[in-house]
Amino acid sequence: MVEVERVLTLDHPLAEVVRHLADFSHTEEWDPGTVTCDQISGGAPSVGTEWRNVSEFRGRRTELRYRLVRFEADRLTFVGRNRTATSTDDLSFEEHGGRTRLTYRARIDFHGLARLAGPFLRREFERLGDGVAERLPRALDLALGAPPSRR
Repeated sequence: MVEVERVLTLDHPLAEVVRHLADFSHTEEWDPGTVTCDQISGGAPSVGTEWRNVSEFRGRRTELRYRLVRFEADRLTFVGRNRTATSTDDLSFEEHGGRTRLTYRARIDFHGLARLAGPFLRREFERLGDGVAERLPRALDLALGAPPSRR
């Protein structure tokens, strides 16, 4: 198992941030490992909505099927699975004077022989976490418009 956590302050109201990030297809904008992410079940994102996510890690592509398992006003949890891993992206939100504090936690549980590689991959997953922390605020600015503090 590998866990990564980053805390970010975003210059957008909590409800807008949650609404945007609830659509996991937006990971293409802010997750440096995601190549494509397409919703495979219809309708607006809600508990049970699924996405097909193709990621690249260490030069190899892998596909996971993600499901939104928690959708609350201040928390989103997505769980992705394939033969070799279960990945959980847990996003907790707090309102701070018109801004949003996001605690992003990613956990990867490896299955079978892949479990042996987990400890050796920690540094690479930390780099991916750094990439999320760098890209996510800019992606939100592009998607939601200039932050209220800069309008």
